[in-house]
Amino acid sequence: MATNISEQPAKASGTYRIGGDVTVNRLGYGAMQITGPGVWGDPKDPAEAVRVLRRAIELGVTFIDTADSYGPFVSELLIREALHPYADDLVIATKAGLSRSGPGDWRPLGRPEYLRQQCELSLRHLGLDSIPLYQLHRIDSKVPLADQLGELALLRDEGKIQHIGLSEVNVAQIEESRAITTIASVQNLYNLANRSAEDVLEYCERNDIAFIPWFPIATGELARPGGPLDAISTAHGASPAQLALAWLLRRSPVMLPIPGTSSVAHLEENVGAADVRLTDDEFEALAKAS
Repeated sequence: MATNISEQPAKASGTYRIGGDVTVNRLGYGAMQITGPGVWGDPKDPAEAVRVLRRAIELGVTFIDTADSYGPFVSELLIREALHPYADDLVIATKAGLSRSGPGDWRPLGRPEYLRQQCELSLRHLGLDSIPLYQLHRIDSKVPLADQLGELALLRDEGKIQHIGLSEVNVAQIEESRAITTIASVQNLYNLANRSAEDVLEYCERNDIAFIPWFPIATGELARPGGPLDAISTAHGASPAQLALAWLLRRSPVMLPIPGTSSVAHLEENVGAADVRLTDDEFEALAKAS
């Protein structure tokens, strides 16, 4: 059964080196859902959020993705509460570039002084001397891209961040960004049912750039009884969510899925996907079905 949790099943997902020198187990954890409704304020059960984070580490997760805007700052503070001092192999990625004015409200803000302020706050909230992967959460169309990425490059030169990533970008924007500075990762919406960022993934694969799919579990109609996932789920004793994650892990060696949850039980199910091994026929059937 794919849901039988071995001691550290996330290790079965294999490893990837972000930026060529930051090694993570490929199946990570996205920390957006450990906040309140609308990704605003404290979670309903802070103690469970702490348990989720600690259990993720026990299961072999070495890559946690968060953002200053999650809460805002609630996610980062919970990560520090649950996990600091951090294990030597734990890599925490965070983001800046979206301001918050209330639940469900997100506004790009890429002024250099703002990005610097948010980096300093994230360092303090996470209890880090240097952030391994710092991502521009959105490109702000009102600010020259060279100014936004130039400030992140300065922060990297100062040792406050190690690598720079992008989020929700197209291929042309990645190429424009790479002309300004080195880009280590791209985080776009991508899952089995929505592969609109396929060209971005292929570009990342060609250039050895980490691709971090957000909202990685989306099965929709595929998971209905008698649907395309049904027979494969039965064959593996795996849930539709596990199949969706297993498909992503097989899709590309640069893929770093970060399923998020506020429940220990769902976390264990998600990480169990690392043990699911799809056959060639199953992989193709899932791809064609969606």
